[in-house]
Amino acid sequence: MKLGFIGLGHMGSAMALNLARAGADLLVWNRSAEKCRPLQEAGARVAASIRALCGEAEVIILMLANSEATDDVLMRGSAGFGELVRGRIVVQMGTTSPAYSSGLEADIVAAGGRYVEAPVSGSRKPAEAGQLVGMLAGDPAAVEIVRPLLAPMCAQTFVCGPVPQALVMKLSVNLFLITMVTGLAEAAHFAERQGVDLKLFREVLDAGPMASSVSKVKLPKLVDKDFSAQASITDVFMNNRLVAEAAQAAGIASPLIETCRALYAETEALGHGKLDMVAVIAALAERTAQRKGAS
Repeated sequence: MKLGFIGLGHMGSAMALNLARAGADLLVWNRSAEKCRPLQEAGARVAASIRALCGEAEVIILMLANSEATDDVLMRGSAGFGELVRGRIVVQMGTTSPAYSSGLEADIVAAGGRYVEAPVSGSRKPAEAGQLVGMLAGDPAAVEIVRPLLAPMCAQTFVCGPVPQALVMKLSVNLFLITMVTGLAEAAHFAERQGVDLKLFREVLDAGPMASSVSKVKLPKLVDKDFSAQASITDVFMNNRLVAEAAQAAGIASPLIETCRALYAETEALGHGKLDMVAVIAALAERTAQRKGAS
């Protein structure tokens, strides 16, 4: 089956490389053409345009930054939209609001295409290793076509039901991830300000029942002050906002994610948007400084 892949950003480039290395008949396109070169070297073909890609691919995979980028790429709202999606399966692997995804599905189906939600859980390293966790939703027949195609990118996939249940699942997972990593950063900040050796703190945490694959990746970054991005502050803030807005729309209490939302907003305002999410410790340090200054 001929696959098209659009969006070779932080995650998408690693995901598409896994498809190419697995031997997929892959056609790629990205606004920044230089990002296509590693894919071309791995055996993928580079499309001259969106129309060229959609004209050939049977399944179009989107891994774009947000809903605005998705609408722009698909020319949604114009006559060209139907030309791009008609007769094809569009697979949305990026994270958007559930409401947006439902609307996109309706428009694609009305234009004669099929739509599958397939957001993933995992950051850059799992993406590179093909160890992402995929969540799928949509028409069952389309989901069964798409599911095996994701194997080079995803260690496991789960069928969540109709759209937008895969994105609701993804936001639920992200709520836990964001609050967990923010709590880890706060614990490290608390320990360090109390004179605790962070290397010893790491050893104690790793030895106990609270250790996880996430803590074993993020805590060394906090100990070493390594803020190189696996999941950037800007991306996490966007995901945080989606969770908070979905909770608000459903009338669900979400005090922890609201607190995290404020902290990530503060961290981005401090100029750390491109750093890893553990850089949220900068907002904690700023609040500590303000508290001490006021006392």
